[in-house]
Amino acid sequence: MENTYSIAQLAREFQITARTIRFYEDRGLLSPRRAGSRRIFADRDRVRLKLILRGKRLGLTLEEISEIIDMYDPSGSNDARQLVLLCSRIREHRAVLLTKLRDIEATLAAMDDVERGCHERLDERLARSTRRNTLN
Repeated sequence: MENTYSIAQLAREFQITARTIRFYEDRGLLSPRRAGSRRIFADRDRVRLKLILRGKRLGLTLEEISEIIDMYDPSGSNDARQLVLLCSRIREHRAVLLTKLRDIEATLAAMDDVERGCHERLDERLARSTRRNTLN
């Protein structure tokens, strides 16, 4: 018999809100059974939720995550294609992140230069003020 989970159990396990799980369901990423108004999630939904959250941590969009997850075939016949696609998406996102990192490093260096200049001008003003006070 397959394990089943309530929305509250999955929310607690993955430390997310029930609203987040409902959002993924609305987007077609999860497909729980219904018992009246209750959602009953199967092992398949739990694994999909785990993969969705992993994909989000990697910076993938929900569309990319869905595309990769939907390629899954229990027989393993699409396993290589799924892995190739995942590697491709990771490479693309890594390139974007590295560009952003270089931009951030350049911005921080510019901030350091401006801050250093501010401190130098403040030191000069303080020195002039001190000289004036000693002359008076």
